[in-house]
Amino acid sequence: MNMEQTRVTLASGIELDVVDQGPKDAPALIFLHGFPESHRTWRHQIAHFSDRFRCIAPDQRGYRGSSKPREVEAYTPDKLIADIFQLADALGIEKFTIVGHDWGGAIAWGTAISGQMNGRVERAIIANAPHPAIFQKLLYLDPHQRESSQYVRGFRDPKNDDLVREKGLVGILMQEVKWDRASAMEDEERAKLLEEWQDRAAAFGMLNWYRASPLVVPPMDAPFELPEDYQPPQLPRLTIPTLVIWALDDVALPPANIEGLDEVIDDLTVAEVPDCGHFVPWEAPEKVNAAMDAFLERTA
Repeated sequence: MNMEQTRVTLASGIELDVVDQGPKDAPALIFLHGFPESHRTWRHQIAHFSDRFRCIAPDQRGYRGSSKPREVEAYTPDKLIADIFQLADALGIEKFTIVGHDWGGAIAWGTAISGQMNGRVERAIIANAPHPAIFQKLLYLDPHQRESSQYVRGFRDPKNDDLVREKGLVGILMQEVKWDRASAMEDEERAKLLEEWQDRAAAFGMLNWYRASPLVVPPMDAPFELPEDYQPPQLPRLTIPTLVIWALDDVALPPANIEGLDEVIDDLTVAEVPDCGHFVPWEAPEKVNAAMDAFLERTA
């Protein structure tokens, strides 16, 4: 699918390349991609929904042609969340449904929590991105989740910077991530990603999302217990309708991440996708679209 992008300047001065398809007066869906992808994460959903929704999909800061500040501090979650509201402002969108996967899902959680309070976010759709109140606890207590997240420590380690400078993002991905489902991606899409991962500025921009995050990933030899000074995130309950789509064969984020969601979300729908890996928007697009269709119709 050919998705033309436009350049949008935010109030902060950050510039994002953005897909904006569908009727301009239709309800808006803002799609947030994760690491290490782009707006094209959502190619199947935009094709499916753009006849009746205004589908907005940015390349987020640090990615592809969008602004790539060099400072790690430019990628703290508050700034990434602010980008989404400023993007809506720049496009004249008052209220919207936020849709996110992976890191985009993490920002979608924050956008939903903030947006329910100011009335701007009406619904949330999250795919394989853990709720912040659950994920940090799992990293301390769950051996599977901690082992699966050790790559984050490698992404944060400045000793790997020379590897990134030499080989681009693909160098550190080959070293730290054991992605065993690459064949699920179309050859053309994989080729585009491999080319984009050679952009060194973008590589460091993407890694800075991990380096600026307050998330603690203990080493495997640390005790599997909560630290004495542990304070759970002080987050309000999510009261807007929320759909969580979870691919059950995600090696990085096991299904333990959906346990307890009903304790932090009032109006929760969970759609489990068996026999599917982490990149559920394009590994199982029909199932994702069907779950979204049912949810959006119910909450219209």
